Amino acid sequence: MGRRLWIVLASLLAAMSSANAGPNLFRDNEAPPLAGWVEFCNQTPDECVVDESQPEVFPLTEELAVLLTSVNLTVNRALIPVTDHNHWGLLDLWGYPTDGMGDCEDYQLLKRKMLREAGLPHRALRMTVVIDENGEGHAVLTVRTDRGDLILDNKTDEVLEWFKTGYRYIKRESAEATGWVYLTLEPAGTVLTSSNDK
Repeated sequence: MGRRLWIVLASLLAAMSSANAGPNLFRDNEAPPLAGWVEFCNQTPDECVVDESQPEVFPLTEELAVLLTSVNLTVNRALIPVTDHNHWGLLDLWGYPTDGMGDCEDYQLLKRKMLREAGLPHRALRMTVVIDENGEGHAVLTVRTDRGDLILDNKTDEVLEWFKTGYRYIKRESAEATGWVYLTLEPAGTVLTSSNDK
């Protein structure tokens, strides 16, 4: 295991060892999916099917922490970032970065695919839309564990607890149906902004 991977993994394991798991993001009302997501599902319907027999949350072991860290780091280092406009001449196109280039959602889709192929339940791997530190829309991958919701992101090699990203959370894939849901911190709450302390 490379030195960089060890450093990043140590950060995640330190968070895991905390006596109190962080709060989870709660589903709220149904949300409209992004047009790019709809087209992605039309092209690859098997990637969008929800199997409610799968667990929505899985136990975060040290082995799975290694897997999450490795996949996040591997994809972040392997791909060349490029906007959909510069890449395809389109405003928003979701898909697998088969040519080694892509923007935020393409990074996260590949991570999601790799984690599914490694045996993690699809239902616990949720594409998520946030507002980033620049006030712009951004896609991350939420991984739902018994230690809280973790975020895989092309902007950092660290796997972070959701509330340590500095992002404002808007919506994510539903775990009950092919669709999206708005997010809240508490079932009846509206606070969604996380800290950027790491």
